Amino acid sequence: MSAFDILFRPGHEIAADVRARRVSAREVTEAALDAIEALDGKLNAFTDVTAERAIEEANRVDAAVIGGTAPPLAGVPYAVKNLFDIEGVVTRAGSKINRENPPAAADASLVTRMQKAGAVLIGGVNMGEYAYDFTGENVHDGASLNPHDPARMSGGSSGGSGTAVASGMVALSLGSDTNGSIRVPSSFCGLYGLKPTFGRLSRARTFPFVASLDHLGPIARSPRDLAMAFDALQFPDPDDRHQLTRRSLDAERVLRTGIDGLRIAVAGDYFRSQAGNEALAAVDHVAKALGADREVDLPEVHRARAAAYVITTSESSALHLPRLQSRARDYDPDTRDRFLSGAMVPAAWYVAAQRFRSWFRAEMERLFETVDVILAPSTPFPALLSGTKEVELAGNRVPARPNIGIFAQPISFIGLPVVAVPVWPAGTHLPIGVQVIAPAWREDIALRVAEALHQAGTTAAPVAPIRLQGS
Repeated sequence: MSAFDILFRPGHEIAADVRARRVSAREVTEAALDAIEALDGKLNAFTDVTAERAIEEANRVDAAVIGGTAPPLAGVPYAVKNLFDIEGVVTRAGSKINRENPPAAADASLVTRMQKAGAVLIGGVNMGEYAYDFTGENVHDGASLNPHDPARMSGGSSGGSGTAVASGMVALSLGSDTNGSIRVPSSFCGLYGLKPTFGRLSRARTFPFVASLDHLGPIARSPRDLAMAFDALQFPDPDDRHQLTRRSLDAERVLRTGIDGLRIAVAGDYFRSQAGNEALAAVDHVAKALGADREVDLPEVHRARAAAYVITTSESSALHLPRLQSRARDYDPDTRDRFLSGAMVPAAWYVAAQRFRSWFRAEMERLFETVDVILAPSTPFPALLSGTKEVELAGNRVPARPNIGIFAQPISFIGLPVVAVPVWPAGTHLPIGVQVIAPAWREDIALRVAEALHQAGTTAAPVAPIRLQGS
């Protein structure tokens, strides 16, 4: 097997081959760099390629393997959304303004953890400006395109992460998810994505969007890759004052537990009334495979989405107000207008949204006393054509950009862990995602369900056909 061929495989298989010395980490890294050279001009995933660093990291991995201390993610090529600090690289956060900053003096904590686990950083990837985006379209760096159909959106705001993994340029990427920015590109690009419980993973040395909603997590082509990355990323970080320290979960081990005895239900009402046919079919497909025939209604979920929006726009606009006052013209006009509108939200609305948040969290905790897992669509429809401005939802024409994440926002709002799984509806060439939602701190349950679906062939994340065209 050539190193170029191995890029088609999930990360855990790459690591196994590197550890067994069937291929070297350097060969895999060079293949990933060659793939970027061949494909990224078509897809626009990468904003920064750290080739020299990647070769150095790969050489260290190979030395460790030869020395008998092979790390778990040995030689797995990965990328990070460009809001993660990479030592020596400017942290763009998808913006024009930030690229005037000096290069980062140190890596983000999670980048350091990935390096310790033997993964090889290939570079930083494209994202929506300041993470306020669901499309993957960036006015400063261009849109990151969907490898399964380059005329369509990759999803955002971790669009470059979705593009890079789905095309096979890397096996893993780290993204962020405030209102759905891991789950949306996973849905549009046909990938597995993990949004952990709020506060589980360190956010140190990453550029913030909404402090009380931001999550970081991996995007990959298999649940086992998510689990291995999650295991590498869990640690109590004194540099992150927002982290809620909990005992680390041995995620890879729990995949072998299976799903017998789990009480699995399907989200109804709001999630069914707003979903398109492909989204409904995807959820039904997963529910049937799991034997889930119970439907539950999440309490006042439409208000949860509205409250999430109030908190998002209020907190993010407060962060950006100084820049808006001095450099408004340097923002994407759509992003700028969202921030400006947020600056005018009455404080009473923000307080009411936070009170509702506490109520909704308590109601969801009660619901999870009766079920272990809830299934819901990740997005209301598959990837839209690039530039789409309006869509039809429940018989109404609505703006496309803010409504892509209508099913993800209520879950982020209270910080629940979710694994997004990719489904390929019959008769279509586009994937769409299903959320596997678990109670707080129970990523293990969501990962077990995702692994069962993957092993049964109910869900899958194949490398996009464009990968073959570029090889």
